[in-house]
Amino acid sequence: MLSFESTKNAQLKLTNEIKAALIIIGGIFLFLLGFNFLNGTSLFKHENIHHAVYDNVEGLQLGTKVTVNGLTVGKVSTIDFLPNSAKILVSFTLRSDVQFPNTSVAELYEASLIGGKSIAIQPDYTSARILQDGDTLVTAVKPGLTDVVTQQIAPLQQQLERVLVNADSLFTGINAVLNQEGRDNLSTTIADLSNTINSINGVAASMDQLLDNQKGNLTTTLDNVAKISANVNQLSDSLAKSNIKQTLIAFETTVSRLNSILLDMGQGKGSIGKLMKDESIYNNIEASTKEIELLIKDLKEHPKRYVHFSLFGKKEAPYEEIKNE
Repeated sequence: MLSFESTKNAQLKLTNEIKAALIIIGGIFLFLLGFNFLNGTSLFKHENIHHAVYDNVEGLQLGTKVTVNGLTVGKVSTIDFLPNSAKILVSFTLRSDVQFPNTSVAELYEASLIGGKSIAIQPDYTSARILQDGDTLVTAVKPGLTDVVTQQIAPLQQQLERVLVNADSLFTGINAVLNQEGRDNLSTTIADLSNTINSINGVAASMDQLLDNQKGNLTTTLDNVAKISANVNQLSDSLAKSNIKQTLIAFETTVSRLNSILLDMGQGKGSIGKLMKDESIYNNIEASTKEIELLIKDLKEHPKRYVHFSLFGKKEAPYEEIKNE
């Protein structure tokens, strides 16, 4: 009887231990399953290992997700130095069912504002060779917000330093110029400027008063100007309605004819033109004028040669030629 109960108790104790062991094993399995699920991996899927080499991976941590267009396809497994080099070798796992060409790029980028880094695969389908387990991808680094701000601030910092140096030199020069005498002169100049402004204000006030006093006269003057303008407009309308166009046409015709006459005269056409151009006519006229002068002179000096009476039939005296003196 005692042996049966002892055997039964031993079996129950063994059964409880087995149950506890199974529960512990199940818990460990579920923990591993959940941990890998949270890390984007699975215990039931085979994963390939790939590598990438960077100069600096500050902010990249083990377990960081590897994504493609935002979809998690793997995680960073190891980060270490490349043998015999200062470069960093990063190994990461990718799902075996996700295939890319071997020319795809593993881009290191800033995943958040606090400085964490992640890896994103940029597929390049120009190559037909598929990425194999253990291959090393081409790498690239995308500047983060901190890098961009640093690149923008560095030139601004240099410019600010130059401005500060120039400002320091300017203030040094001003301090050298503005000694006691310079400050006194500056104070005098400011006082004179204040007096000038006061004088300008006084002139402006006088002008305001003058305009107020002459407001009526200005109104009358403006009315007169308006009337003059109206008269000018009326005169312009009258001139526009008058037959100025035909008058101008007739004047142009007259001028054209006068130009034609003057042109003919210049070319020696007509009596006046021949008189202007033909020297023989001028010489004949001049000779005739001289002969007429001699005739008139001889007529005055010897009238008997031309007018005489003979009551007794006296013979006429012969004509004597007058010699030119």
